[in-house]
Amino acid sequence: MKIGKISEAVLKRSVLSQIHTRREEVLLGASVGEDCAAVAVAEDEMLVISTDPITGTVQDIGDLAIQITVNDLASAGAEPVGVMLTVLLPERVSEQKMRLMMEQAEAACANVHVQIMGGHTEVTRVVNQPLISVVGVGKAKKGKLISTAGARPGMDIIITKWIGIEGTSILAKEKEEELLTRFAPSFLKQAKEFDQMLSVLPEAMIAREHAVAAMHDVTEGGIFGALWEMAEASGVGLEIDLKKIPVRQETIELCEFFDVNPYELISSGCMLMAAADGNTIVRELEKAGIHAVVAGKATAGNDRILYADKECRFLEPPKADELYKII
Repeated sequence: MKIGKISEAVLKRSVLSQIHTRREEVLLGASVGEDCAAVAVAEDEMLVISTDPITGTVQDIGDLAIQITVNDLASAGAEPVGVMLTVLLPERVSEQKMRLMMEQAEAACANVHVQIMGGHTEVTRVVNQPLISVVGVGKAKKGKLISTAGARPGMDIIITKWIGIEGTSILAKEKEEELLTRFAPSFLKQAKEFDQMLSVLPEAMIAREHAVAAMHDVTEGGIFGALWEMAEASGVGLEIDLKKIPVRQETIELCEFFDVNPYELISSGCMLMAAADGNTIVRELEKAGIHAVVAGKATAGNDRILYADKECRFLEPPKADELYKII
């Protein structure tokens, strides 16, 4: 199989179709496009749980591990509470490097008031670079859970910040020496600093207050993958104006350098939303200093269409992230 997230067909055929046991306490379980599960723990409250590994980079891995998991919980409308970390290290990694990863993770947790509750740390021959897998735990009131599957025909599709900002930052850091053959140090410095925009907690809080029906943070597979996953989870079609999808010039230029598609590049920090009144959500986000656009609509049926001027094409199921072609 190819590197990256497994295809939707394989996921359905060989993973989801094998899961049969159900419990009534589980309010949200395994499904295409869903990044979290939810378990009822009291009459009016539930635990929201997420899990994610960091495999695409080793720079700032401790920080990214926390950011990605907290983003998943926020996208479900939950308040992040704690994380558990599984840290797998190759033999060549020093104790100093391990300490740095944990310092990064703790700093990221402190920034959003989340506790590292435990986990497992091991040196093993089965990995050739450090790998951190995170289980995140949050809480939400009954009736306040927001899933990827909440989009309905006629709803506006909203995109926050810009696509590819995580991938742009990773490329600028991991491939700096190669990129300096074309780009100025100041340009790459700005691209690296895209990592300061990776949290989606601020937009998630605003979305919860203004009747957003669905949220999905844009991670592996980029915006094309996230659009497909929301549409598939919700059982809707899409009409998306390609020219309205927000992308920074730094992302375009780095993707051109490596000949990869920015629309299929890992994009943590960018949030996909569906709402009945997208323009109101956009105005509220802009008031908070968060760039956002209405890029299209959900439609009845299964056609997921991308259009630009008079040309259109059909969206395809997610592919392996473009980042893996380079790193």
